[in-house]
Amino acid sequence: MTLTELKYIVAVARERHFGRAAESCHVSQPTLSVAVKKLEEELELKLFERSAGDVSVTPLGDEIVRQAQVVLEQAAAIKELARRGKDPLAGALTLGVIYTIGPYLLPELVHSVIEHTPQMPLVLQENFTVRLLEMLRTGEIDCAILAEPFPDAGLATAALYDEPFLAALPGKHALAAQASVSTAELKNEQVLLLGAGHCFRDHVLEVCPEFARVASQGDGIARRFEGSSLETIKHMVAAGMGVTLVPRLAVPEAALNNAPQRRHADDPHLRYLPIQEPDGTPPPTRRVVLVWRRSFTRYEAIAALRNAVVACSLPGVKRLT
Repeated sequence: MTLTELKYIVAVARERHFGRAAESCHVSQPTLSVAVKKLEEELELKLFERSAGDVSVTPLGDEIVRQAQVVLEQAAAIKELARRGKDPLAGALTLGVIYTIGPYLLPELVHSVIEHTPQMPLVLQENFTVRLLEMLRTGEIDCAILAEPFPDAGLATAALYDEPFLAALPGKHALAAQASVSTAELKNEQVLLLGAGHCFRDHVLEVCPEFARVASQGDGIARRFEGSSLETIKHMVAAGMGVTLVPRLAVPEAALNNAPQRRHADDPHLRYLPIQEPDGTPPPTRRVVLVWRRSFTRYEAIAALRNAVVACSLPGVKRLT
């Protein structure tokens, strides 16, 4: 049994395809297939079920793949220990970010990392929460910035900030002249939501369950249109097709100055309002956290990334670090 063979079975489990696994390992498919077969023969068990166009991991094979990932990480840790003696931050850090955080946090975060730890460039990956958790488990990424809740699966987490939601309305909407709006005032509106798979959609439906009724209608705009990004949703709101909720960092600062008269300089048809409940209930928020495998050994890199987030300008959010 070799580390190379363990690397190959992890790649096959990740890609669910021998050809793509071979490409990711920069070897030919026959080379990878022979190595996997050799390891199966040595272990006297089948790690993968092979069928036309599909590869699945056997139950016992899944356990072995998980252990193989641990072994590979521990082997990498030996090199990491040597590197720490020179510079504990040297080397790229692979960071995953969900779609509703990336566009608003990454521009400043990347600049902050370049300024404070230029020897630790970020390799970025945007994806859905479920996919990023899988990539963490298989070692494709080192850490991720996610929004709670999510199945932690034994991962280590560090809270970064709490981010409130704001309502986005068409500029000529009847509620647009108000200084704030309540969720009760929005419940009868056409609510535009992100498509299935986006955790922010689930966050909105969790804090405003009345929106679920709108989202499930067969003939409503919200049912016919589920955006792939917050920016697309915001354009639809500006067009007068409905209302939505957005996280605070997705709102341009200019759009909030001198509210309620001020409009977004680039889109006078869009209006953002804070959410205030008559009974004093706190406005809906989401908690954003940094997540990494407990077996990940670059502790200094994780701390440096957290510090870089703290150094970012995050207007309207409550920092937790």
